[in-house]
Amino acid sequence: MSVYIRLAQNADMPAIMMIINQAKELLKRDGSPQWQDGHPNRQMFQDDIIKKRAYVLIVDQEVAGVAVLQTTPDHNYDEITGAWQNTTTEYATIHRIAISDQYRGQHLGMIFISNLLSRGVFLGFHNFRIDTHALNKRMQGLIKKSGYQYRGVIQVDPTPDGARYAYELNL
Repeated sequence: MSVYIRLAQNADMPAIMMIINQAKELLKRDGSPQWQDGHPNRQMFQDDIIKKRAYVLIVDQEVAGVAVLQTTPDHNYDEITGAWQNTTTEYATIHRIAISDQYRGQHLGMIFISNLLSRGVFLGFHNFRIDTHALNKRMQGLIKKSGYQYRGVIQVDPTPDGARYAYELNL
């Protein structure tokens, strides 16, 4: 089985949106309000592709996952209830990560995050951040298994459902 990441392209958009819609359904079944408000959407991923920060996980030449590696500051992380360990160096953030239903249960999320971290280090980053909803237990498990440490709560919007558990990894 060949597994690698590459920058997403416009031609990947049907697969990306299928994966995102599957993830939205899984979150809904799990009782999480995360991604139930129409986001992320096609326009967000088109913007991510233009900015060269959207990546796809390829398994045997098929798109098996999608994620964003943002290398500019995320202003949602400016205020945290808790504290970041590293506030002096630039950080990269993993956002909008999802694996296709077809590939779920194969530990590809760990491989995907590992590859994104390697890409981030290649780009000169050693501080990484990620967040997820309190009810997204699957993602919390993946984040912790990937070596991230819980740092507190951030707000992605002012509603109660906008609260996110925030994690940090320093390499």
